[in-house]
Amino acid sequence: MSEKEIYDIVIIGGGPGGMTAGVYGGRAELKTLILEKSFHGGQMVSTSDIENYPALPETNGIQLSNDMLEHAKKFGAKIDYKGVDSIEVLEDGTKKLVTGGEEILTKTVILSMGSTSRKLGIPNEEKFTGRGVGYCAICDGGFYRNKVVAVNGGGDTAVEDALYLSRIASKVYLVHRRDELRANKTLQTRLFESDVEVVWNSTIKEIQGDDKLNAIVTVDKTDGSERTIELDGLFIAIGGIPTSDLVKNLVDLDPQGYIITNENCETNIPGIFAVGDIRKKSLRQIITAAADGAIAVHSAEKYILEH
Repeated sequence: MSEKEIYDIVIIGGGPGGMTAGVYGGRAELKTLILEKSFHGGQMVSTSDIENYPALPETNGIQLSNDMLEHAKKFGAKIDYKGVDSIEVLEDGTKKLVTGGEEILTKTVILSMGSTSRKLGIPNEEKFTGRGVGYCAICDGGFYRNKVVAVNGGGDTAVEDALYLSRIASKVYLVHRRDELRANKTLQTRLFESDVEVVWNSTIKEIQGDDKLNAIVTVDKTDGSERTIELDGLFIAIGGIPTSDLVKNLVDLDPQGYIITNENCETNIPGIFAVGDIRKKSLRQIITAAADGAIAVHSAEKYILEH
């Protein structure tokens, strides 16, 4: 790419929001580039069954990720698998991105970096990560076929993980710190109809093992009693942390680190937008990320026309 070449839109992150922005950007005949440092699809890739995306009652995360990417590429969007080191707004409003020593110039930026798994922060968690402790049941569940596993959490992801594991593991526990789940009612109904054992009002105090995990110790919050549960695997599903370090000194963030935008996905910096899980919002789903992607491109196109 020559130094004078300027993109209309550079999208940082190839999750559903970023790839949808790629579709809309390409279709609007805007020069669009998606930068993804690992794999396209983001957390969507780790979802086995997706049944709430309109017109696709039976699909999975990998398939939908690949379909979205091909859709974006069909309309001319490019994807480059590299991370971004810094973003700078130049005097004329052009945005300069530095990635691996290369400078990329663009009129607008769409932030779609998503979030990462939240840790419990208990003894041996780091030690046994990858050796019994995991954060993606869909990714690693196959290692625990006919074994005993537990999931920690009470939201949609935790219940989905427990249900998925119940189809391949011999026994599944769901450890939740409250006396009721936060997951949607459909998932709760399926859970209660399954063989998953819910350990209510409990937190995990300790992960035990030698070379790999072999048990967890839970504490009942109502009476303080402890319980040791022998396990082969533990999946932690207690939410995410926004991947917003790149822009923490550039755009406004809320106390949790989520990017603050208006309903048009505009940040406080003109020409910079945010979509998907990294944005402060009430619902983080594939479809809301996709909607953000469409809105952000509409806003970006308007910004380009006005500037």
